[in-house]
Amino acid sequence: MPMIDVYASAGTFDDPQSLATELAHTLMTIEQVPDIPMFRENTAAFVHDLPPGAISNVNGDGNYVRVQVLTNFGALDRDKQLAVVEQFTTLIARAAGDESYSRRTWVLLTEAIDGGWGLSGSANTNAELVDAARAQIAELQPGSSDEKPS
Repeated sequence: MPMIDVYASAGTFDDPQSLATELAHTLMTIEQVPDIPMFRENTAAFVHDLPPGAISNVNGDGNYVRVQVLTNFGALDRDKQLAVVEQFTTLIARAAGDESYSRRTWVLLTEAIDGGWGLSGSANTNAELVDAARAQIAELQPGSSDEKPS
């Protein structure tokens, strides 16, 4: 249930909500988590519009995008890390309408420590998250106790 933060100069993206939705969906796909409400409702992207002059490299150029991806510990193996950086860079450039953003997009991958993933008011370990996902999958299976009679 990653959190994605995108920082760019205001006006970089014509449709920030579509970008946020696409980034969240892409990360769920790369992570290969089950398509259940727990993951769909808690994988989110935030697009932050920064005022002019709030971003700069050493030369004073401010036409960059910074993407911070926070996952629970161990969620992304090396292949998944590579896929996130590549696919997010492509999505950012496309959303900006400028392929040159592929050279000016920084994607940072960060992991929360085990036990440091807060969800529903609780700091969860990876094992607790897995247990919660399994419980939700079981609830969604036909014949579960929550299923209403036809």
